[in-house]
Amino acid sequence: MRGQATQVAELTNLESEVAQLIVDAVGLDMPAHSIDPNMRLFGDGLALDSIDMLEIALAVTGKYGFQLRSDDPDNQRIFASLRALSEHIALRRQC
Repeated sequence: MRGQATQVAELTNLESEVAQLIVDAVGLDMPAHSIDPNMRLFGDGLALDSIDMLEIALAVTGKYGFQLRSDDPDNQRIFASLRALSEHIALRRQC
């Protein structure tokens, strides 16, 4: 189901920005605005994998000035959905 999503909830400005970052980082063949902010990023949702998570983490580091670490015990919560990732970025970003 990778690359297939429909707009269910309206995205905030940051969610739209992070959705575009995800699309660009992992090469999803879909418009960023069509990602449901509550859809799971991994597994049954967008079907992203651990390599995608690394690509997203690198993109976040480059854009927002803080690192997402692979050994963070909160990664399952942080990467649960576009909304969860956006909320984490909002709390941690330096730019």
